[in-house]
Amino acid sequence: MSLCSIYFSFLVLACAAFASSQLTGPSQTLSASPAAFTYNNDSFLLKGEPYTIIGGQMDPQRIPYQYWRDRLSKARAMGLNTIFSYIFWNNLEPNQGAWMSEDPQNEVAEYFKIAQEEGLYVVLRPGPYICGEHEWGGFPAWLSEIPGMEVRTNNTPFLEETKKYIANLANKSHLAELQVSRGGPILMVQVENEYGSFGENHNYTAALRDIIRESFDIPLYTNDGGVDWTLEGGHIPHVLAAVDGGSWALPARDLYITDPTELGPLLDGEYYTWAPDQWGSHNPHNTTVGNADSVSSIVSDIDYHLGNYSASISFYMVHGGTNFGFQNGAMWQNRTTVFTTSYDYGAPLDETGRTTDLYFKMREAILPYVPDGSVPDPPTNLPRATVPQFELCPSTSLFETATSRRNAASPLTMEALGQSYGFTLYEHTVVSTIEGPLAVGDRPRDRVLIYVNDRIQGVMDSQYQHPLTVSVSLQAGDKLQLLVENLGRVDYYSRGNPYRNYLQDPWKGVKGDISIDGSILSGWNMYPLQLDSVPVQGCSNTSAGNKSLSDLPRFFHGSFIGPSTSHNSSMTLDTFITVPNGIKGNVWVNKFHLGRYWLVGPQQSLYLPGTVVKPDETNDVVILELEPWQMNSTSMVVYGSPERFWGNNPDPDCLKCI
Repeated sequence: MSLCSIYFSFLVLACAAFASSQLTGPSQTLSASPAAFTYNNDSFLLKGEPYTIIGGQMDPQRIPYQYWRDRLSKARAMGLNTIFSYIFWNNLEPNQGAWMSEDPQNEVAEYFKIAQEEGLYVVLRPGPYICGEHEWGGFPAWLSEIPGMEVRTNNTPFLEETKKYIANLANKSHLAELQVSRGGPILMVQVENEYGSFGENHNYTAALRDIIRESFDIPLYTNDGGVDWTLEGGHIPHVLAAVDGGSWALPARDLYITDPTELGPLLDGEYYTWAPDQWGSHNPHNTTVGNADSVSSIVSDIDYHLGNYSASISFYMVHGGTNFGFQNGAMWQNRTTVFTTSYDYGAPLDETGRTTDLYFKMREAILPYVPDGSVPDPPTNLPRATVPQFELCPSTSLFETATSRRNAASPLTMEALGQSYGFTLYEHTVVSTIEGPLAVGDRPRDRVLIYVNDRIQGVMDSQYQHPLTVSVSLQAGDKLQLLVENLGRVDYYSRGNPYRNYLQDPWKGVKGDISIDGSILSGWNMYPLQLDSVPVQGCSNTSAGNKSLSDLPRFFHGSFIGPSTSHNSSMTLDTFITVPNGIKGNVWVNKFHLGRYWLVGPQQSLYLPGTVVKPDETNDVVILELEPWQMNSTSMVVYGSPERFWGNNPDPDCLKCI
């Protein structure tokens, strides 16, 4: 940047500060006392002194709240001075108007207070869209049922709900009082998230800027990929422009951003430590383990950012955590690709919060750029627990728990039924003989198990490039049953790709008519199965070997005696739960929903946090196995291991599918 343009940038920022506090760039060098946090053309300024952000991403709602301090202290011991965090709107407001900030897992203000106690500042990334491989990019499912709603656009219904959300974060979740301008740790707020890859409506992003400005008085910034079209689409006047993606992206900011009110110090807002995992027989686990070249590249990029460029950086992720329950997202690339329950990400802190070889390599690269003696020593990793193998017996079928019924001539979507996650059962009683190929709405949304009179007929799955055709032959009085699983709403769409934009078409269940050989079936009973709670009764007296029963998705029950704690820490109860004879399903321990398992991999075990385990007591385990007809046993076995397992297997429902 030339001296003339630097001087011009300073004049614009100073004049804007004098004219309007809402539209200013943050530089306040003409004030009598320095702002708590601001920036000039070259540097961030913390209490008037240059400040290089050495940050890392970790999201409080992906980490058991009892472990927040452990994870944050380890981030500080790695050499970080700042934590970047997404906020998941769908968790804070699962039902419209019901703000759940008092749920300990959603007490994000407490998380930020702990960060401050551990010597960390915070960058807030509230969205409202956050991507993050999270369910619908953080949007609550009920948004889709508001008339006229269109997310991520200059849309009145969307902006009205966003305004309420941001105000609730500031006031009900008490984040406004945690701004650095009021003595708290929050330095900056990100506006939207990589919007330039999605759109280029600057009226929308300016409206978001103004909404956030109503609740927060600290600097704002945008974060976009380091290429021309994303930066040009995502920039916002009077908001600092940052890039993401790696060292190659840094020069692009000053090349493509020309508005001086958007310029300032360089920030790589997402330097990727590795990548998330997606379910699939051909999708290996993403890790730097055994990949010395990748580790070397990360280390050299740290030197490049902090040394050559004197740029700030945030590592995405420093700790990924877990998409517990049904919280994983998905992508659409002419088929659905679904992110795993594990959000390990190959990060420096693994899914259980233990330090890795990558952690120490990155720490070693960071230390030359921080004051001597300012970084605490990292702790020694605590051992994880072993749970000996135990057996679970079959209990009730999933269909037997379907008690809440809606009737309609045509099928309703999951959202129209007031449901956000889980499964929806659609039942139709046949009135006359009919046979032929089955069509389920406009497409499978997402995985459809097809039954006639409780007997499995086939599986249709949007994860397959070409979903299987299932034909049925029905007689009058037969019962056609479709169990539709929401595998996770799409969390990302780029305007640069040729695929349909399912970020703005999030509906699950069945959208459209159900037909056989082109004949539309009318008259449906629909049962929402969100599984906020699961059956607690024990084993069934009915023979699980009965074919008509074993076809149906079934709950299995069992228990284990929790290990004893050691080192005075519940982390020593952490373990990885494996279901070796399971096909596809979900696991709950002591009513806590761990998430999904699926033998196709790459994830072959589920993280069970020690915070869930009762030491030296009985711990209840419930498994929902969706495909018991594929099992070679009428019971299930489970064990817990201190080491986790990754691997891939063929999909028994579609051996030739990709």
